Formats: sequence, structure tokens, C-alpha cells
Amino acid sequence: MRRVVVWGTGNMGSTAIRSTVAFPGLELAGVITSSADKAGRDAASFAGLPDSTGVLATTDVDDALTGADAVAYMASGDIRPEEAIADIERALKAGAHVVTPSLYSLYDPRSAPPEWVARLTSAAEAGGVSLLVSGVDPGWGNDALAVLAAGLCTRIKTIRCQEIFDYSTYNQPHSVKVLCGFGGPMDETPMMLLPSIPTMVWGGNVRLIGRGLGLEIDEITEDVQRLALTEDVDTVMGTFEKGTQGAFRLKVIGWAGGQQRVVIEHITRIHPSVAPEWPAPDQGAGDHRVIIDGDPELTIVVRADVPGGTRADGGNTTAANRLLGAIEWLATQPAGIYDGLDVPIHPSLPLEVEATRWA
Repeated sequence: MRRVVVWGTGNMGSTAIRSTVAFPGLELAGVITSSADKAGRDAASFAGLPDSTGVLATTDVDDALTGADAVAYMASGDIRPEEAIADIERALKAGAHVVTPSLYSLYDPRSAPPEWVARLTSAAEAGGVSLLVSGVDPGWGNDALAVLAAGLCTRIKTIRCQEIFDYSTYNQPHSVKVLCGFGGPMDETPMMLLPSIPTMVWGGNVRLIGRGLGLEIDEITEDVQRLALTEDVDTVMGTFEKGTQGAFRLKVIGWAGGQQRVVIEHITRIHPSVAPEWPAPDQGAGDHRVIIDGDPELTIVVRADVPGGTRADGGNTTAANRLLGAIEWLATQPAGIYDGLDVPIHPSLPLEVEATRWA
């Protein structure tokens, strides 16, 4: 059993705790929190588990890392990248493999800031361990799945990775209102949609898909459309008022030879009634798609649900499981930084361990 410490108790941290408890071959060995009022709570209380785990959250990082085989670093890195890098560096030097969605720029290490790569590579080598960074939207849908799907085609014009969601049942006010701008004024651009931010977040995925299929992306552009609500709508977060932002359609476009080749697209609403002319999920609150314009024209639609949760919770769970599933593979590799094309979506485990997946 690999002993895993989950660092962070927020949306992704709670998801990772829930998954680690059940994941084949893994054992929850610790939970790190930066909040003193969360210290001492059983991990089950963060993940909504019915039974206690016996693992208590702590603010003592060194103690939590002692004896850990791996760290699932789930603390936010979007507005605190330097702090996240320092935390991950610390875990690597302590001899723990690290998997994380928190550093967008490292989705494609080859195009990441060289100083970040140098720091984390040095830390990994010092600890004799490895690092994987993959996304939460979900990362596997914006890299490995697209490349796998391309293997079913003889010719490719464009690959499009879509996330289509309405957030009416997604009770995450900071992400929905502050980062995405829903319910905010149309004359103010939210953080997620500011120029260059989409490329910072998803540009690495665009380059990764291109590289996985022998294509050099020579330019990345952004296209953003926003729509205002035409009437008030009610959600789990309360009422969103007419005239405020109700939907956006975001594209991060990778160009090669003057042609659009790889597109990562988000079509996001605060309510299913908004923007009916834009693509909508086949059912429920949302789905993820890989669409290949080629021979053949291929569409793969993915939905994930967890008991009692929203479809967004299901997507987060697959993202966490992608990272947790990489730990055993990372443990067999030379020290260093790996990406979503290096690590198989389903790394092999001993059959007796695989058999524990069956409920």
C-alpha cells in the first residue's frame, strides 16, 4: 500500500480524501490544512464519509510528510503559484511523489517557466521522487483522451476538447461568482476571462495534444464571448439578476501552418435556460467531449456522477482519480517531472490490487 497525504481540504482536497480512502493500493496517511480551526478534525468530515478514518487534519507539515510515499497536493495555486511551488518543492525534497492540479503552467513542462521546472526537477532529484501535474476540467479529457481518440482516425483537421456545464447546482460561490464572473456586471471582465489568462491555464494542454500527435503549435489565440441574463434565475447559490453575466463561451485555439488545429473550449452557463443557441449537454448539468473533425468524424462524450453530488463533482472525482492512479506508475520511474502523455490513464497494478475496484 502506498501511503498518501492529501494537502488541502477544499473542493478538490475533499474529493481527493474520498478517493484515496477507496482507491486500490492506496492508504490515506495524512491530511494537511492551513487552517487552525480545521486541525484535529477527522478526514471523513471533509469528504462527507459516513465512517471516521482515524486520520486527523494537521497544520504540522513536517509531521504529516514523515513516512509518506506520496502527496496529493490539492491546495489552490491559481492566485498563489509561488506558495504552491514552495509547498510542492518541500514535499518532493521530503521524498514524497507529488500529484497535483494546482500549477497550470506545468501541464506541459516543456513550455513551462524554466525557473519553475529547474526548481522542481532539482527537488524531485534530491528526494528521489517524481511529479505529475494534470488538470481538473478534467485533465485527462484535455490531453490523453484526445490523443487516444486520434488513434481511431486516419486524417485529422481539428481536435476540439469541450466542457459544457451549467453551474446552477454547483455550490462554489468563489469559483462561480469571482473567478468566472457569473452574476457580475457585463462591463467588468472576471479573472478567468482576462486576456492571456485562458492561455496560461489551457495553453499547455493545447501544446501537449499537438506534441502527442507530431504537430508543432506555432501560435495560440483566445476567443471569448459573454452573454447577459435576460431574466432573473434561481440557483443553489441564490438568485442571479437580469443584466448580469449569465454565460460565456471561451476558446483557446492552437494554430499550425495558418490553420486551427487544437481547440479547448468551455461553454458555461449559470442556468440551463441561458444561451440556448450554444451547444448544450446531452443530459443533465454537463459533459465533456472530444470532437475530431477528420476521417472519421468522431465525438466522444463523457459524463461522471457521484452519489449525492453534482456532475461537476463527478468530473472532479475523475480528475482526482487520474492523479491518484498515477502514483504507482511514478514510483517505478526515474526522478523527475512527468506530464499527462507520459503517464497511462490506467497504469497497471497487480491483479489482486485491481480486483479491489469491484464494488
